[in-house]
This record gives sequence, structure tokens and C-alpha cells, in this order.
Amino acid sequence: MTWSVYGSYLAVVVAVVLAPGPDTMVVLKNSLAGGFRGGLVASTGILVGNLAQGTAAALGLGAVIAHSQPLFLTLKWLGVAYLCYLGFQALRGAWKGDYQALDEGEQSKARGFRRFREGFLSNVTNPKVLILYLSVLPQFLDPAVTTTLDALLLAYTVGVLGFLWLLVLLFFVHRVRVWLRRRRVRRTLDAVTGGALIGFGGLLAAEA
Repeated sequence: MTWSVYGSYLAVVVAVVLAPGPDTMVVLKNSLAGGFRGGLVASTGILVGNLAQGTAAALGLGAVIAHSQPLFLTLKWLGVAYLCYLGFQALRGAWKGDYQALDEGEQSKARGFRRFREGFLSNVTNPKVLILYLSVLPQFLDPAVTTTLDALLLAYTVGVLGFLWLLVLLFFVHRVRVWLRRRRVRRTLDAVTGGALIGFGGLLAAEA
């Protein structure tokens, strides 16, 4: 692994990471409901999911899943169902608009694990993340000289850069938190977020 190869890989990964997707919507949903801490916990769950998929791809397990139609389809439809579930949750919150009661409930029930789980499951049940690893990594690996550590380095780079980008998003949301906590703004954002999550679920379902 040379620095020039790694630099080229970083350019590709940055472009992929900056593209909005389900992970972005899940972090936005949790940061609106749970503040900076809620978004951070969800982002940590996404990071763990990313690292798990990256490890599977680097060790060759990802190729087994991708080429096993029953396993791949099961993962795909679990991802579709979960994204739609999260989307309907956000839409229900926008419809009710009772954020004071919701916030009090969130504080009393200590929903940290639920936020981590949402982030982790939204990432790990998304087979498009695994396909990304399997399609991009081989282009930067030379089978004659590549080691497992090289493959893991490239795989973990995706997870770390994705996590850093989500932190940037969280800091922005935190800066405008007073405006975002307005009931009308929050209902609008919940509606947009919920619609986007269901849309991503629909796109995943339509993928061949």
C-alpha cells in the first residue's frame, strides 16, 4: 500500500461519504429528538455497523454474503423494513407534534441504547454498504502484494471518515438547536426525515 494509492482511495471515499443516505437521516432524526448526545450515540452505532461490514468485506465474508442469494435477500428486506419503520416513526412524531411530552419521556426512559441500536441496525442491514466495500476495495488492492491489514485499513477508513462527517453534521445541528426546537420547524424536519427514510427503503427494495 503506497501513499499515492491511499490518497486516490481517500478522494473516492470522501465523495461517497458526503452523499446523503439513510445514515444521515437516522442521525438527524435522533439529534432532533435527543440533542447532540442522541445524535452522537446514533453515530457511534453507525460507526460500529460500518466497521463490522468493513471487517466482513476485508476478510472475505462479505463476498460470501453477496453471492448467497438467500442471505443477501434476507439482509436486503430486513434493511427495507427497518428503514420504513424508522420513517413511519418520524412521520408519526410529525403528525402528533407533541414534542414536550415526547422529550420528557425520552429523558426519563434513558433511550441511549435504542439510539445506538437504530444507528447500528440502519447501517448493518443496508446491503448497499457491503456492496460498496466489495466494489471499491478491490480496485485499490493488488492481490500479489496486499495483506489483510491493507484491506482492513481501507475498510476502516470508510467508517472513520463517515463518523467524522456525521460529527460535522451534529455540530451544525447543535449550533442551530434553538431554531430547530421550534414546533413548526421540528414537525417539518420530522416529516422530511421520515419521508426520506421511507424513500431510501423504497429505493433499496427496487434495487435488483
